[in-house]
Amino acid sequence: MKLSIIADGAGIAVNDGRDAAVTGFAIDHRKVAPGTIFGAFRGTAFNGEDFIPAAIAAGAVAIVARAQASVEGAVHIASDEPRRTFARLAAQFFTPVPDTIVAVTGTNGKTSTVEMARQLWRMAGHRAASIGTLGVTTSDESISTGLTTPDIVTFLSNMSGLAREGVTHVAYEASSHGLSQFRNEGLRVAAAGFTNFTRDHLDYHKDMDDYFAAKMRLFDEVVADDATAVIWTGAGEWTGRALEHARARALRVFTVGELTEGGETGIRLLARTPTQLGQTLEVEFDGGQRSINLPLIGAYQAANALVAAGLVIATGGDPLTTFDALARLQPVRGRLERAVITPAGAPVYVDYAHTPDALEAAIAALRPHVKGRLITVFGAGGDRDRGKRFDMGRIAAAQSDVSIVTDDNPRGEDPATIRAEVLRGAQAACDIGDRREAILAAVTEAGRDDIVLIAGKGHEQGQIIGSGENMRILQFDDVTVAREAAATQGLRA
Repeated sequence: MKLSIIADGAGIAVNDGRDAAVTGFAIDHRKVAPGTIFGAFRGTAFNGEDFIPAAIAAGAVAIVARAQASVEGAVHIASDEPRRTFARLAAQFFTPVPDTIVAVTGTNGKTSTVEMARQLWRMAGHRAASIGTLGVTTSDESISTGLTTPDIVTFLSNMSGLAREGVTHVAYEASSHGLSQFRNEGLRVAAAGFTNFTRDHLDYHKDMDDYFAAKMRLFDEVVADDATAVIWTGAGEWTGRALEHARARALRVFTVGELTEGGETGIRLLARTPTQLGQTLEVEFDGGQRSINLPLIGAYQAANALVAAGLVIATGGDPLTTFDALARLQPVRGRLERAVITPAGAPVYVDYAHTPDALEAAIAALRPHVKGRLITVFGAGGDRDRGKRFDMGRIAAAQSDVSIVTDDNPRGEDPATIRAEVLRGAQAACDIGDRREAILAAVTEAGRDDIVLIAGKGHEQGQIIGSGENMRILQFDDVTVAREAAATQGLRA
């Protein structure tokens, strides 16, 4: 494909007489081949402009970079925002793409919501996929991409690959990092979901307003002009602010939750009753009421499922078919996933909760099912927002009957220091640094009427130790370790 055709399609002027054939896109100079357009971006750790000569030597025909960057021997596509320009160009190259694309943002619930949307579409007969923390998921398999929102080249390449495989519907997670770095631009997004908003990633964003502004780029700039904003109404003041962004863009608004916003389409949750293996939801939609037997536990699982249903309906899904399909949803990996029932009869759940709000929600989800004690194993990650550690400890100590603080991806920090900061909020908690030993202790402690919650890592398959050149990833899966602990308990009995 000629550079001129790509640039014209993206609406970007290229003031250079050379019109080379483009064979690909890259943001890593080591992946440049003859005919590549190279994106030279300034980051926190590296400056991509330093690698422009190497990219040109490897065959790059065009460089997307700031006007101040030095480019000799290739077309210089200058931009005040090179990441955005690069994404718009790349979107013209990576075609075709699926017909129906939706995105989900929010602090918690993104993974569950996009995966539930995929399942609902599949049950309606569509070829569907989800992209996010679990990787690229089609049918029952996931291929990891390593990031909630992968880099723009991987993202667009995946979208095009899915379309070539016959996938027509895709739901993807739009993280604040991905949105602020223009990692999911250029596609027609027909609907966008907002799940909730709480403290997280303040090691990257300067404050909550900056964090929220990054999320709202999804409504402000990424979605199509005629898109629908599907908004959970239980996020307090942030719900109102999300609605303001959607209305400022004149998007259609579809509210979901116990509250409804005047005159707008939506799903109203009238009642929620916990059952032994899930919950019964009473909802109102389009003037009618219906009962849904959702096979998942917890208020936040109900919220995620209803937002997913809203996205499906907003993009043309039949409401009755969609509501019926909610009763057949399967649990999402690492999201209140029941790992095992111990020989003593205690169920053990694994959840990805790694923020104060998510931890509180996971505990609240399990509490109605606890006859005895709720035993919570949790920690906090290193080289991340330190301000949430005390709150996580406080919440676990106040709302669990037994709390065990352990390591959770300490990265470059001293694990004992991280645990000490958590323990300031949970002074009565047990301190067991070794995560395997902590899980074994919880499983051994649990009796017939107890429930164990292992929070923080969810679906993750490794424990991150160290940083930079000293970083190691030790194989570790909470579900597997919980099952091994239960088996050990059985042998001892």
